[in-house]
Amino acid sequence: MLELHGLSRSYGEHRAVDEVSFTVPDGRMVGFVGGNGAGKTTTMRMIMGVLAPTAGEVRWDGEPVTRADRVRFGYMPEERGLYPKQPVLAQLTYLGQLHGMPQADARQRSEELLTRFGLGERLTSKVETLSLGNQQRAQIIASVLGDPKMLVLDEPFSGLDPAAVDQMSALLREHTANGTPVLFSSHQLDLVDRLCDSIVVLHAGRVVAHGTSEDLRASAPLRYRLVTTGDTGWVRGAAGVQVIDLDGPSALIQPEDEATAERLLADAVARGGVREFSRIRPTLSEIYREVAA
Repeated sequence: MLELHGLSRSYGEHRAVDEVSFTVPDGRMVGFVGGNGAGKTTTMRMIMGVLAPTAGEVRWDGEPVTRADRVRFGYMPEERGLYPKQPVLAQLTYLGQLHGMPQADARQRSEELLTRFGLGERLTSKVETLSLGNQQRAQIIASVLGDPKMLVLDEPFSGLDPAAVDQMSALLREHTANGTPVLFSSHQLDLVDRLCDSIVVLHAGRVVAHGTSEDLRASAPLRYRLVTTGDTGWVRGAAGVQVIDLDGPSALIQPEDEATAERLLADAVARGGVREFSRIRPTLSEIYREVAA
């Protein structure tokens, strides 16, 4: 299990990461989301030892993380690390050796994964001749060579088409099924919602939300859609109710609690027909905009 405790990083007077704490349990996939400049990449670099924290620590299996631990982590950096002039299979074989694999095993495993993901006919092609999506496939393959104990992936799905996203998602799920913790960052919130066991939302260097998607939805403001047979303008005067949107017979409202919602529904029924009174389940994108406002 990976643990972050009060992790911080400053550049002069600027606090890029501010007391970030969360865990990535064994066999779980954690999505790391936030806007540009939120501090995601800086946090990942501190996890991997590329940057030293100003304060706080990274722990692995209950102990301070060591260089030996990090050698066994699979890492996909924001700046893609494959050499453009080298053939893709030869390069992946070399990277597998750096992770402690014998050359023959590294070559075999690299060839298996390249073939699985549609690059079986491009084994000797230079990286620079591959499409951006295929380069991304190769980069993800590089991160999983050598049976890593932990995966830290910065925007792994960027530039992939839907079929490739499904393929790579399945690959990551194979690793979590074997007990490997996975942390990945992404701006594709619908994908994070679908794949991840829990989500960490970072804003201005701080964790502003953390939990499962259901936890985050449960903590979102209580909102209902009311549709009646007549005009709903009267809800503007209802006590304890904030009107988010109103359009003739339809209103989007935010009651202060469930009891207020029930009173509002009873009032609507007394005034005439009610066609709909349903709680609105926010999307992850809507939750993100709320907590990062």
